[in-house]
Amino acid sequence: MHYIAAMKIRFSFGAQVFVGMAAGLMLGLLARQSNLTGLAEALRIVGESFVQLLKVLVVPLVFTAIVASIAALRNLNNAARLVASTFIWFAITALIAVTIGLALGTILEPGLHAGVAPATATRPDTAGSWLDFLRGLIPANILGLSAATKVPDTGGFATALSFNILQIIVMAVAIGVAAVRVGEAGNAFLSFNASALAIFRRILTWVIRLTPIGSGALLGNAIVRYGWQSLSALGSFAFAVYLGLALVLFVVYPLLLLANGLSPRRFFAAAWPAIQLGFVSRSSIATLPVTEDAVERRLGVPRAYSAFAVPFAATTKMDGCAAIYPAISALFVAQYYGLALHATDYLLIVAVSVLGSAATAGLTGAVVMLTLTLSTLGLPLEGAGLLLAIDPILDMGRTAINVAGQALVPTLVAKRAGLLADTPTQDVLPEAAPAA
Repeated sequence: MHYIAAMKIRFSFGAQVFVGMAAGLMLGLLARQSNLTGLAEALRIVGESFVQLLKVLVVPLVFTAIVASIAALRNLNNAARLVASTFIWFAITALIAVTIGLALGTILEPGLHAGVAPATATRPDTAGSWLDFLRGLIPANILGLSAATKVPDTGGFATALSFNILQIIVMAVAIGVAAVRVGEAGNAFLSFNASALAIFRRILTWVIRLTPIGSGALLGNAIVRYGWQSLSALGSFAFAVYLGLALVLFVVYPLLLLANGLSPRRFFAAAWPAIQLGFVSRSSIATLPVTEDAVERRLGVPRAYSAFAVPFAATTKMDGCAAIYPAISALFVAQYYGLALHATDYLLIVAVSVLGSAATAGLTGAVVMLTLTLSTLGLPLEGAGLLLAIDPILDMGRTAINVAGQALVPTLVAKRAGLLADTPTQDVLPEAAPAA
């Protein structure tokens, strides 16, 4: 009875999400076609507020999760081998994904079928570079905090604070390792960190309850802002991206599972709540607790290993954002501007995708990874501006694939290391649907 009740709760939450998205779609169409500025503004405010609530939890969740993951490695006898295997599988799956992206971009040639004019291309406000990436590894301060001041056209000054997630990851790893190495003196800190992580996860479950409303508002706002014109103009590009995502999710991942003696059906049954939440929230970090529960409770990966693998994967394992998307996008830009790419350029795309995933660390989006790829190849950064119009629509699919990969790799590594439990510790994901 408990299992049936939990299944009803989880189904109810999934139904609420899709009802919310359907409502957002209709409201967005109504606001756009009837020019209802009040409705459009309401959709924008609600959607932005939902994203802001997710953003405010990113920093404490990333820091406490990474520190806890380092502490969890103390309980593993073969920790070094497991860590190495995890990163090797990160690279293997990224290599497969970027290869699929390059193949689709070459075969479908989306850049030759774009219905957008060059005049609409603008350079993104921010762009990634290898130098900035390397500089970003060195924390500017213990909080990873930075400030930017701009002079608006209206006069005066506007200062905005932001957190560098990559620097926070570096600091969390360093502090976690130090806390473990000092022995008993670090136990109190690690206990406090574990308590803080549990508290922030509980707050996150409260925010997740708002997902049906937030996802509907975000979708409705996207319809109001972009309509169908942008999607139709870049339809061939969107099709290529989603085809690549589908091939990775429904062909590559099942084949990898079968090759390692695992059931794809069981994997997707366990991971689907996390994949679904990643799709609507567009945030691997926001999905982290649900992904961890899926990996541990239903797939049987031991807590001592998953506590390390899943948080690291949530910040650095991005098959959608860092492999498929930049590969297809780079070929799109080259084809659109009539620039030829050679074998060495293809190898550069592969290298950037496999090695540069950490550059995408953050809440949503893959603009940094895309501009990093374009700048490495010497392609016009204005090409990224062409694709930003439909980025929210693509980001939903990209994040879903990211989350699936973040659940897949720990499962594969645990299976190959003989750590995977034959019977899950619990059949139901308590966090798959927000509980009271």
